[in-house]
Amino acid sequence: MFISRIRVLSLLLLCVSHLALAAPKQVQLTYEATRNGQPFATVNETYRQEGNRYHIESVTKGVGVYALFGERRLTSSGEVTAQGLKPEHFELHQGDNEKRSLYTDFDWANNQLKMKVKGKLNTVPLEPGAQDISSFIYQFMFAAPTGAELKLPVTTGKKLRTYHYQIDAKSDALEVAAGKFKVMHLSEAVADEDGKELWLAVEQHYLPVKLMMVDDKGSKIEQVLTSINVE
Repeated sequence: MFISRIRVLSLLLLCVSHLALAAPKQVQLTYEATRNGQPFATVNETYRQEGNRYHIESVTKGVGVYALFGERRLTSSGEVTAQGLKPEHFELHQGDNEKRSLYTDFDWANNQLKMKVKGKLNTVPLEPGAQDISSFIYQFMFAAPTGAELKLPVTTGKKLRTYHYQIDAKSDALEVAAGKFKVMHLSEAVADEDGKELWLAVEQHYLPVKLMMVDDKGSKIEQVLTSINVE
């Protein structure tokens, strides 16, 4: 009986490992971003895995008058495990304004999340499975949403909060500039200023085809996929 349990556990761990190995090693995504239906930026996302390490970079470039605000650059780096992404460091930069930069370190050894905002350090308890706002959408490549709802701790670089989504498991079709995709819809169970509504490509590693949120001024922000490259 004891040996049988060990074999079952080994098979389960092997299945989880295969899921991690099945995830792509390189992803390039480009989105058009609109505010209340009007284009204002292009978002270029890059995910790379080398060995058991990953690096994510997201660059938002404004179009027209919005270009004057400079690039918004997010980076996330860390370890790829059998459970998916385990962030270690996250940064956010807006143009050349260092005061608006955010630096976050995930101290897993001591279970502490260290967020540096305007030169001041804020340390909070680090929750298991926590992600940052860049890594959490790529975590779905390793752990697809299941069931009726999803709760995921995510740091914005200023605070740590739990994203709470309702999952619509129906594979509806969504056609965008990048093509036609079967999508899973994740909607916010509890509305929050940092929350996003997501449409994930079921047959493309659950990568986001569309993201939507409402900013602090009440404007509707949408990101829609215009190109995708997965290797």
